[in-house]
Amino acid sequence: MANSVWRLIPLLSASGSVQMAIDQWLLDQHLAGKHPPTLRFYTWQPAAISLGYHQRRWPEFWQHLSWQGMPVELVRRPSGGRAVLHQGDLTYAVVASGFGSSRMKAYQTICEFLIEGWRAMGLDLQYGEAGRGYIHNPNCFGTATGADLVTLDGCKLIGSAQLRRGDAILQHGSMRLQPDVCLFSQVFGEELIPVQLPLYEGGDDLIATVIDVLSAAACRCFEIDLEVQPLSDREWQDILEFSTKNSICRHILPSI
Repeated sequence: MANSVWRLIPLLSASGSVQMAIDQWLLDQHLAGKHPPTLRFYTWQPAAISLGYHQRRWPEFWQHLSWQGMPVELVRRPSGGRAVLHQGDLTYAVVASGFGSSRMKAYQTICEFLIEGWRAMGLDLQYGEAGRGYIHNPNCFGTATGADLVTLDGCKLIGSAQLRRGDAILQHGSMRLQPDVCLFSQVFGEELIPVQLPLYEGGDDLIATVIDVLSAAACRCFEIDLEVQPLSDREWQDILEFSTKNSICRHILPSI
């Protein structure tokens, strides 16, 4: 039997509000049967802090941060979880269906391609083990739950969040590749211990390597073929209309 075909949207760098609008639009289209399962990778420009959908408290000074002369954008994800600083990271997003009703099983099924891909690059990952106390920490990377992937010595590399609509799932996650430890400390007031990646330092070359390896791992793990297809002009128009209608592309209101 031939493999099913998923869409692979090429690497896209854009603001956090735009990236979140794309993810939610993809989920909406897939749920309506208008779009195939999709894998995509993207970066956040400018740097941003994304809040979990239900996160209602955060420091007021987060709304006045800047990095490299640009304001740090504060946006809300359609998925749950806590705040994530998006700078020097690479985000993956999977929009698909058929993973069953168990939220954790779906996490682990989707994360399989991340574990296999990073193992191929020389880094072994395992699931975190944080208890319920994690909910009191506003920093997603401050603890590691069973939905996160950490190195064997406990350093968190990937934090993921999920949104389910019927049988359709959006799961996206941040991979810390080249974080600015000073900015992280400024935002969260914690020391960041960067993961020692078994890859050469090379800016965009590093990102390209990770995308290539993880895309190949996704094909093996999900038993799929990937068809590269950028977003079309018509799709960009639909995303803009969808985000405006659903009030997605907006800045966060003051903290409460």
